[in-house]
Amino acid sequence: MRIHIATDHAGLDFSTQLQDHLRSAGHDVIDHGPIEYDAVDDYPAFCIRAAQAVVADQGAGIDALGVVFGGSGNGEQIAANKVQGIRAALVWNLSTAELAREHNDANVIAIGARQHSFDEVTSFIDRFVSTPFSDEERHVRRIAQIAAYELDGSLLPDPRA
Repeated sequence: MRIHIATDHAGLDFSTQLQDHLRSAGHDVIDHGPIEYDAVDDYPAFCIRAAQAVVADQGAGIDALGVVFGGSGNGEQIAANKVQGIRAALVWNLSTAELAREHNDANVIAIGARQHSFDEVTSFIDRFVSTPFSDEERHVRRIAQIAAYELDGSLLPDPRA
């Protein structure tokens, strides 16, 4: 599996350690930045580039996922989700990591580096990477609805109308 990683300054140490962990597990890891600590860095470009790379790889038939870190993970998730085709999920425990893949076919995981220990983070990511999408019809249908809105703004009819 190819794993694209991006972070802000708060997640830089985790990112470096995580890359070693993922490479030792046999994954191809690509770091999208930053390359050095800067307490006032601007993380959106790092996260968007990682998300773009996930979409490009998946479009080319390469098994790829993304991991974005920040203090809380919220901003990084928002940035990644601006890329068409990305379904980034904020994960804070094993259940949310598993459900993000199983139900939502999430292709990027966002984690708050200041919220968890390194062991927790690796367990979330390992679970995320190892969990397949369920392919259940209801989940496929819902993901298609999100993709349709992203593509052309279409929504199901309002049941209140």
